[in-house]
Amino acid sequence: MDISVIIRTLNEAKWLPELLGAIDNQNTRSWQTETIIVDSGSTDDTLKIARAHNCRIVTIQKSEFTFGRSLNIGCAAADGRFLVLISGHCVPLGKDWLYNLCTPLDKRICSYSYGRQIEREGYSKFSEKQLFFKYFPPQSKLPQDGFFCNNANSALLKDVWANQPFDEDVTGLEDMMLAKTLVSKGEKIGYIADAVVEHIHEERWQQVKRRYEREAIALQEIMPEVHFSWPDFFRYTLAGIMLDSSAALQEKRFCRTLGEIIMFRTMQFWGTFKGNNEHRKLSRKTKEKYFYPR
Repeated sequence: MDISVIIRTLNEAKWLPELLGAIDNQNTRSWQTETIIVDSGSTDDTLKIARAHNCRIVTIQKSEFTFGRSLNIGCAAADGRFLVLISGHCVPLGKDWLYNLCTPLDKRICSYSYGRQIEREGYSKFSEKQLFFKYFPPQSKLPQDGFFCNNANSALLKDVWANQPFDEDVTGLEDMMLAKTLVSKGEKIGYIADAVVEHIHEERWQQVKRRYEREAIALQEIMPEVHFSWPDFFRYTLAGIMLDSSAALQEKRFCRTLGEIIMFRTMQFWGTFKGNNEHRKLSRKTKEKYFYPR
């Protein structure tokens, strides 16, 4: 087996048929592919849909779930030499997504790769679109500098994972935690712009806040120098609103999106402030890189 696609699920029936259909239609040349669902207690049609697409299903109790632990369970069950990780609410674009994502691993250009993420028009929030463009630009970096990575659309060599599994205790950013460790050991991370998925977030505002709070808590372990203060909260919230509003004006979407922009950026940075509650010194350069909206 060459490629094992691993999908973490909890009630993902809305987008799972489209995701699995896109996986079934991939042109992987001579590579053999399997799909593994790691389910943490779905009560909708998630498992029924998975069985209809001949997925292998493994489970984890909700009480035992962490992002890293669920991925480790899926990776341990996988037979492929490439472990492809994708969110249950992402949809790959084009038939070469898998091949493009895994080719740099096959050539040993890098041991951990991640692909581009874009919005689904009509579903994604306007500010999320701006974040996708910031973190997932149209140009590949093979290999890249630094250890940014994102498991919503990524691939990892199984032999590398076997020697360095995902951290099972972090509250989020298990991808960056692993990438930082791998880079410290001399491994390379690669960004592949032509391995594209639509990432569909349909969160309520409190869920947006919790997502960024969870990630800020994890970021303290990955980058212990980071401290996000009250002035930072006001500065980045205001900057985010102003930059997004400018982009919305250019796209003639200002009136439709202003309220959403204000809410998203406020919840994003309020969650970040809440999660990052330890007083540590942070260089201006590092703070600009990770928090400034553009």
